[in-house]
Amino acid sequence: MQVTETLNDGLKRGYTITITAAELDEKVTAKLLEAQPEVEIKGFRKGKVPLAMLRKQFGDRVMGDAMQEAVDGAMSDLFEKSGDRPAMQPKIEMQDGETWKPGMDVVVTVSYEALPEIPDVDLSGVTLERLVVKAEEAAITEALENLAKNAQNFEKRRKGSKAKEGDQVVIDFEGFVDGEAFEGGKGEDYPLVLGSGSFIPGFEDQLIGAKEEEAVEVKVTFPEQYGAAHLAGKEALFKCTVKEVRGPKEAEIDDEMAKKFGAEDLAALKAQIAERLEAEYKGASRAVMKRALLDQLDAVVKFDLPPSLVDAEAASIAHQLWHEEHPEVHDHNHGSVEPTDEHKSLAERRVRLGLLLAELGRKQSIEVTDAEMTQAVLNQARQYPGQERAFFEFVQQNQQMQQQLRAPIFEDKVVDFVVSGASVTDKEVSKEDLQKAIEALDEL
Repeated sequence: MQVTETLNDGLKRGYTITITAAELDEKVTAKLLEAQPEVEIKGFRKGKVPLAMLRKQFGDRVMGDAMQEAVDGAMSDLFEKSGDRPAMQPKIEMQDGETWKPGMDVVVTVSYEALPEIPDVDLSGVTLERLVVKAEEAAITEALENLAKNAQNFEKRRKGSKAKEGDQVVIDFEGFVDGEAFEGGKGEDYPLVLGSGSFIPGFEDQLIGAKEEEAVEVKVTFPEQYGAAHLAGKEALFKCTVKEVRGPKEAEIDDEMAKKFGAEDLAALKAQIAERLEAEYKGASRAVMKRALLDQLDAVVKFDLPPSLVDAEAASIAHQLWHEEHPEVHDHNHGSVEPTDEHKSLAERRVRLGLLLAELGRKQSIEVTDAEMTQAVLNQARQYPGQERAFFEFVQQNQQMQQQLRAPIFEDKVVDFVVSGASVTDKEVSKEDLQKAIEALDEL
């Protein structure tokens, strides 16, 4: 086997791998001899099938496996000797693939972009500011008031009061399609909050203004994508009787309300809220500090970037931003989105920092543990209630999805390592100042 370098320009590499016909035949013969003891063909005892017959029956398939193994072995040796790490999957093409026949040499061309050498970075000079926000009494009070709204009760309004949005009406109802009552369309003493959107679109609106003991006919059309196929897109009439009209009343902020949210008393609930708020502030503060760290690293570290990685990242950024601007499009059946110079500049930064953090993590032997991956999958699975098992199986079978989940965990662990060795100064600020710092991240 012969490997000849054909291109060495910057990060671009090219090689020609030649496997002689004799070498390939030797590999095929070795594979057939290895399999011979287990082969059983009609007319021959197991393990006694002649090599010539094995070659005739299985030779083509074994030939393909032998070629692949030979090329893979040559590539492995090449990377080991050169120290190259391909930026993306190498492009491998077989010369004369259309006209090649057994007995001919196999010539394969290989091209790829190598990952660059990442220069050492002196992390001792990294200085960072960590914004610290305390959970102020006003923020705790605001959170308590929001909880009180969510825990609101409804009190019966005086007789003759008209129901308005936000009120709760207690109704009996029965639904009809084409004059016939349908299964699941009947309910009694149902408490419906007007404006909650819990019923078919248009249903709740027609109960606004209704009074206690009033009969109301509600006419609606089931959505085309309605869960019950026999009702989808159908017009329906609901005969409703309003039994009570109730007005909302926020819960009192006291020990009783605290117990509804699982706290022992109001003081314990306040402590929980303060802890949750400060955890949120810490998360936001970390995002600000991480951006400052990446900005510093980006300013001091420069090296050549593989164009293929930059192009792929720029295309990904352009595609993502296009979908953010067109939220009504949920598929990828649209025209190509050409990256702009701004997209390419951002892509260069992301690729540079991604390669740098990957190298720092490699040198420090930082890895994502099985437990961390399991937790990441659990967190993601919660977005698919009732389909958690199917999501787990999807992740297990999808290497790309695993990488998507692993990458941010790895990056955060590398960032934590850099921060642990940096000079970090705490600065106490207000919640508003932290919010402004977070908003500024989106402007960059």
